[in-house]
Amino acid sequence: MREFPLNHKKIAADRLIPFGFQQYGDGYRYSADLLNGQFTLELYVTREGGLRTRLVEKELNEEYTLHLVPDAAGGFVGAVRAAYQAALDQFIQSCCETDIFKSEQARRVIEYVRQTYGDELEYLWKKFPENAVFRRRDTRTWYGAILTVSRAKLGFDNDEVVEIIDLRMQPEQLARMIDGKRYLRGYHMNKENWFTMVLDGSVATEEIFSHIDDSYRIAAQRPSKRGNKRETGSGAHKI
Repeated sequence: MREFPLNHKKIAADRLIPFGFQQYGDGYRYSADLLNGQFTLELYVTREGGLRTRLVEKELNEEYTLHLVPDAAGGFVGAVRAAYQAALDQFIQSCCETDIFKSEQARRVIEYVRQTYGDELEYLWKKFPENAVFRRRDTRTWYGAILTVSRAKLGFDNDEVVEIIDLRMQPEQLARMIDGKRYLRGYHMNKENWFTMVLDGSVATEEIFSHIDDSYRIAAQRPSKRGNKRETGSGAHKI
C-alpha cells in the first residue's frame, strides 16, 4: 500500500459505503478491476482519514508500480497510469470534500453560512485554491470571501499567513468601523463597500455572524453581473 496525498481534500466517511467501500479493520477497503480486468485497484481509507492505494497485476499476482514512475514511458504504462488516475479522480469527486481553511473561526463561519443560508464556498480560481467566495443564489452576487494571506499584506508588521473574511458593509457604517486593527479596508475588494477581518479570534465569532447577515442582505440589492464587476472586478484577478 502506498500513501496517496489528498491535497486540499478530506474524506467524507459517510460517502464511503455508498461508493462501495467495506469496513476493514479500523478503516475502509474498496477494490475495482481496471483495464478489462488486467489489474485490481485497492483503496484503503485509514482511521485517521488518509488514503492508501495498491495496484495489482492479476496475471502475476504482484503489485504494479511503473505507473508511479514519472519517467516511465510507453503505451501500456500510459494506459495503466490513465486508468489509475481516472479511478482516483472518481473517488475524490465522490468521496471527498474540499478542506482548505483550518482555523477554528473559519470552520465555524463556513458551518454558519451552510446552516443559515444553505450556501457553500465556491472555489473560483485554479491558480489560487486557498481563496473562495460565498454567493447569493438569487442574485448570484458575492456577499463574502474567505482568503489566505500574509499579515504583511494587510498592513501588519509580520509575515504570518492567516485566514481572513471579506464582507460587504454600507459605506457610511464602514467609515466608522475601520480601525486598522480589528476591522480593515477590504482586501482586494472595493474599499468603499467591503471590509476585512482576520479569522484569529480578534473579532468575536458571534459578531462576525452578525456582519455576515448584514452582508447577505446588502448583496440582495445588487445586480449579479454589474455588482460583481464593480465590487470585485480587479480583486478577482489579483487574489
